[in-house]
Amino acid sequence: MRSLKMIGALVCAVLVFCSCTQNADSTSDETGSTVSSQTETSGNDVKKSSSAAASDPEKQNEPEKQQAEPVQNDGSCDVEGAGEGIALVSIQTKDTSKDAIKFATEPVAEHVSKSRASWDWSYKVPDVPYYEACTVTVKDADGNTVIDGADADVKVRGNWTTMYDKKPFRIKFNEKQSMLGLNDGAEMKNWLLLGEYKDFSMLRNKAAFDIAEDILGADGYYSSDCEFVEVVINGRYWGVYLLAEQQQINKNRVDITEAEENYEGTDIGYFMEFDGYYVNEEKLQQFYVSYNGNAPLVPYDGKGGSGKTIECLRGGSGDVGITIKSDIYSQEQHDFIANYVNNVYKILYEAAYNDKAFVFDDDYNEITETTEITPREAVEAVIDVQSLVDSYILCEIACDADIYWSSFFMDVDFGEGGNKKLTFEAPWDFDSALGNKNRCASGEGFYAANIVKDVNDQYKTINPWLAVLLKADWYEQLVKERFAKAYDDGVFDRVIEELTTVSQTYEEAFTRNYERWDNIRNNGAANELCAAAKRCKTQMEAAEYLASWLTTRIAFLHEAWK
Repeated sequence: MRSLKMIGALVCAVLVFCSCTQNADSTSDETGSTVSSQTETSGNDVKKSSSAAASDPEKQNEPEKQQAEPVQNDGSCDVEGAGEGIALVSIQTKDTSKDAIKFATEPVAEHVSKSRASWDWSYKVPDVPYYEACTVTVKDADGNTVIDGADADVKVRGNWTTMYDKKPFRIKFNEKQSMLGLNDGAEMKNWLLLGEYKDFSMLRNKAAFDIAEDILGADGYYSSDCEFVEVVINGRYWGVYLLAEQQQINKNRVDITEAEENYEGTDIGYFMEFDGYYVNEEKLQQFYVSYNGNAPLVPYDGKGGSGKTIECLRGGSGDVGITIKSDIYSQEQHDFIANYVNNVYKILYEAAYNDKAFVFDDDYNEITETTEITPREAVEAVIDVQSLVDSYILCEIACDADIYWSSFFMDVDFGEGGNKKLTFEAPWDFDSALGNKNRCASGEGFYAANIVKDVNDQYKTINPWLAVLLKADWYEQLVKERFAKAYDDGVFDRVIEELTTVSQTYEEAFTRNYERWDNIRNNGAANELCAAAKRCKTQMEAAEYLASWLTTRIAFLHEAWK
């Protein structure tokens, strides 16, 4: 009996892990505590010396243990050819001990490691990501030094990607820096290095950002710029990374009013994420959304929903709320934005489903029904409709497995000159998208506002923000018109052609990357991928598969929406 009980306990633990684990990666803080994505020196950032951060190697159980080696301070690299024909980011720890490298090899996001420890009893929870004092040197693709030994703090960032052997990083410079001309040369302190570990092509995030730039960017909304680089840490070659921007409030990024420190008024900008991890945040930085009392939604499947409806809330850990990514300083601010977002969704739902118009009072606290404007006008008064149209098109193309869970951003500006409309921009996290996982793997069918399975195939759900307005004919027509414009402008053809161009341009760098990690053959994330993605044995094969999938996807949508 005792053995049966133990087996039962193990099964329960595994089921708990499967039901609560979501394989998503957002810009929320890796420790599970609230850290503003735009604050340059947040009090919640973890920073300690590598000797204090390192756990006993005998007690670690990471997928791969990097061997601690003496620090090389001469700017050299252990791999010949690194940085030839591609930009090079060299990170040097100020700590010269052999354990200094552990900041890049051992930390795992706290909520992720705790989830694993809940079912893997042999797993020892490692340190949370911490900042290591470094200097950063950047050379462009021609070998010119564009940043020379700038002081910066560097740490592992991300959610589930922190479990991978090749971890992503956040660089926080002491002084603002322009990075390889990204975002028109804007100087910023915060920059990201994305590892693209489970995307064998390493091109999915870049392809999505390129589409976003030509659709959202063309309409005046923010999306991250990016560029491929090779990375060296303490003289050791670390592989190819995608240099990208930190999602944050800033005049060069999400351009809304940033709250001054300790300011408690509600007349500020709010940058937010639709986020299944919201419960891990401090209470002040997260809130629950009722989605109009969990009113049923008709999925967008191109067939009028096929007679189906679905509620987006399940109760408990499966519910998705909102994380406030920007700093706020008062309960009044929290309650104001929570009430606002809940009421905005109600206005959208009532307009699309009940043909009713609701409006805010002058203080944006309460809403009432009115006959003085149309339901469409009521919607246009509270959201930037074009931003949602553009974001939906990108999400529908991408078929991201995490679309129901996280990395879907929105903002509103109640500061001076702000339009007080909920705006959808700053798209993020596409390494599971574009045919990589078994979601819309054929490239056909509607996905982003349809009923979808969670990443563990445990339940079905929907993204309410993407689905709610597609019940309205006028909104669906806007989607069709914007997609047609992008199609006619050659946006998608350019992105598909770029996949081959980038693969050829950086062929030697990609080869060095896979010699370093060998993760096409030996990848702990491979079980997440669809059959076609797993069959790829080289970066070029993976890029060709991505191009083929995207070609099929665009052809399907063009035919469906023409």
